[in-house]
Parts: sequence; C-alpha cells; structure tokens
Amino acid sequence: MALSQASRGAIVVSAFFLPILTYLYFTRSRGKKSAGPGPLPPPTEITNIFIHPIKSCHGLTVKEAKLLPTGLDLDRQWMWVTYPDHKFLTIRSDSRMTLIRPTYNSGTDTLTVTAPAPNSVDEKLEFSIPAHPTPDWLLENTSTVNANIWSSNTPAHAYSTSLTGPFNDFFGKDVRLVYKSPFSDSPRALVSNGAKDILGREGSTCFPDLMPILVGCESSINELNTRLQAAEGLTIDVRRFRPNILVKSDKPWDEDRWKTLRISSKPGSDSKEGGITLDVTQRCARCQVPNVDPETAEKHKRQPWDTLMKYRRVDEGIKFKPCFGMLCVPRGEGGKISVGMKLEVTEVTDKHRYIGGF
Repeated sequence: MALSQASRGAIVVSAFFLPILTYLYFTRSRGKKSAGPGPLPPPTEITNIFIHPIKSCHGLTVKEAKLLPTGLDLDRQWMWVTYPDHKFLTIRSDSRMTLIRPTYNSGTDTLTVTAPAPNSVDEKLEFSIPAHPTPDWLLENTSTVNANIWSSNTPAHAYSTSLTGPFNDFFGKDVRLVYKSPFSDSPRALVSNGAKDILGREGSTCFPDLMPILVGCESSINELNTRLQAAEGLTIDVRRFRPNILVKSDKPWDEDRWKTLRISSKPGSDSKEGGITLDVTQRCARCQVPNVDPETAEKHKRQPWDTLMKYRRVDEGIKFKPCFGMLCVPRGEGGKISVGMKLEVTEVTDKHRYIGGF
C-alpha cells in the first residue's frame, strides 16, 4: 500500500530530528553526571560546642574543648551497661537516661553525676569521680571488663558499686558505669566508613556509636524547624541530635557534600590555635532519639522523625533512615577548638555512601 503524503512527511521529519534529539539527550545526561559536587562553600564559624560525657545522658554546652584523635575530651568516655553481661544502655530504649546530668568542675577536675531519685519529688542521686582518672586511681576503684557496644566488645573500667550503686534504683535493675580512656592500650577501632581500608589510616574512639565527632549546621536545623512549625507548630533544639560542633553554614543541607574540614583561629585573632583537620566519613543516619526532649525525657510520637523521613532519606547506603549531621574523624593529634573559630570546607564530594558497621 502506498504511503500517504502526510506519512511520508512524518518519516522524513523523524529521520531528521531523531538523531538531533538523541544527541541532545545523551549530551545533557553526560553533563549532569560530570557536574560533580559543585564549588566549595564559603567559610563559616563554630557557634556552639557540646560534650556528652556519658553516652545517651544529658550533655554539656561549653565555649571551648580539647579535640583528641578519639573525639572531644570527656565526650562519651563513660557508658552505662547492664550487669553482669555489660551490654550498653542507651536512650533508644530508656528515654529517662537524659535526666542523668553530668557536670564538670575544672577547678577540681571532677565529674559529678546526678539524677532524680525514684519516688521522690526533690531528692537526687549523686556521685563524683575524677574527670581524668590516673592509672592508680582506676586500679583502686574499678575493675577491667569487656563492655559490649553494638555487638562488639571493648575493654573498659567498671566502677565500684560503692560509688554508683544508688543508680540501680534509677534504672530499676543492676547496672555499672564503665570508662574507656582515650589513650587506652586497647583502642576501640573505627568501623563502617572509618575502617582503615576506607579511611586510609587507623582510627579509634571511646563510646560513640560510630565516629568520634558529629558536626551539625544551624541552617539545617532552622530549615527543619520551619517544616515542623508548619506541620505541628513545633520547634526543637539541635541538642536533640547530639552534635559535638555546631556551625552557622551557608545554606541548609549543603553539608551533605563535605569531605574535608579545617578549623582555624578566630578571624582577626593573633592566636596560633587551630589548623585542625577533620575527615568527613559519612552522613549521620538517624534513629528516633531526636524525638526525645533532652530536658524532660518526653518522647514525641511522631516528630521530628516523620518529617525527616519525608525528605531526608538522601543516602543510597541507608535509604530506610533519614540523615542529619556529618560524622567526622580528626586527622593528626587534634588541638583546642572554641566558639567563634572558623570552619572551612576544603574538599567536597558527591560520593558519600553510608556503609553499615554495627
């Protein structure tokens, strides 16, 4: 059957334009793939520093802190464990743990730990311990145990119940407080994206879930709060996410691209402090701990988990969890950091992918 004039015209047009459209499609596709992670963001500054001496318990807000290879000094060097199996306890299963409040006295170099006493309106449980215990003090007041954290064991010092025994009443079961020195002879090696074959060097920490340092951004918590206000009239404090370092940042969620960070002295300062480098290993995948108000221990049934799940499942390595903040490993010996110091992003990447490691 002979083709109509219209059909012949359509064939001619298709033959002419199809190669052009195909070329444009693949050219644009290649352009998108080669766009890379984009330019470096402008420098920002540290606006807050947080230390959480006991894992999952209330934190401290400080103006300055010493950064060690294992994380901030005094940060998550202590942990509550069950007895006699020494398995770690966290806010995930007991939100009341945030009511356990450590305070630090720099004059006496002492950590004092308090908590509400059961069945009492104003009575408190309390004990004090050296913040930087000597080997001799540990030998006299602790015993060495294998503390279990995320299905792996690490040697730690368990405190005598003559010091911590009343906290059994707070937990309603036998517990022990354990300590791991940042200078331990048996370091807890990093796993996941911090493993030696991925990071390129050996790294260790005390009792964080994964990495020594978590950096958060004001612009991102502000953007999240805008959504929470619209959804439920709710505003939350960034301390729910338990960051160590908080920075202003240029725009929300731009931290997803960070690869290497450098902390240096305050602008205009003559101080030689700084020159600290952090390697960003991965995004921080979140559980429902941020649903817990750190001041009251009340857990919201939905937020911010529900909102984050709608738009922050951004890591291809762990799509079933939302992300907030960036996990980091200090490079070198660390140094002192303080509020107001400059943070620069010196490298960016579009290759971040979370690797399971628990």
